[in-house]
Amino acid sequence: MRRLASLLGLIGGKRLNKPLHHLDTHRKCQSGFSLLELMAVILIIAITAMMTMPLLQEQIAAREIETIARRFIAHAHFARQQALYLGEPVRLVPRSGDHWDAGWLVNSGCIKTVSKSAQTPCIEKAWFSQANIGPVYFKGGGKQFIDPHSGKKGILFNGAGAAKTAHGGFVANRFILGHQRSPTLERQMILGSGGRWRICDPARDAKRCH
Repeated sequence: MRRLASLLGLIGGKRLNKPLHHLDTHRKCQSGFSLLELMAVILIIAITAMMTMPLLQEQIAAREIETIARRFIAHAHFARQQALYLGEPVRLVPRSGDHWDAGWLVNSGCIKTVSKSAQTPCIEKAWFSQANIGPVYFKGGGKQFIDPHSGKKGILFNGAGAAKTAHGGFVANRFILGHQRSPTLERQMILGSGGRWRICDPARDAKRCH
């Protein structure tokens, strides 16, 4: 009986030891596969990021261009409304000579005050000032609101709210904005004959840009 019990114990011990050894090996296999899966996921994420990075940069550049375009148009609307309110000319001009990239100014064309003794000279009043707009810039093309008589850039809104040149000609014109990080990207800001502005993308809607 003792021999039979010891034999059964040995057999039972072998049966118990085998599953434990097999379970330990199975855990090692599971651990190895999990690490490979993690590496595969990281690789997929890296490849996806590399593929989407140019598209993301272009979307950021487009948003920056549209922000500058809307800001310029908002300042132009303000200049026109001030001209209508005051009944006097208001100008939107480049900050630095003929370079719109350096920013722009909104100021009065001329405010005259008359006293009993003498007439004082014209005094310009500034309302808005926009600094450098980089990495956005004004591309070549379009007339860029150049007065054909004086050769200077700028928009003059008269007391009736119309955009006129220094010699009275109506301005129907456009700006073309570009971005340094995306050379093919551009937006056009167009001032129509009715005094309304619009922003268009020539790559998507070429007809609306004409």
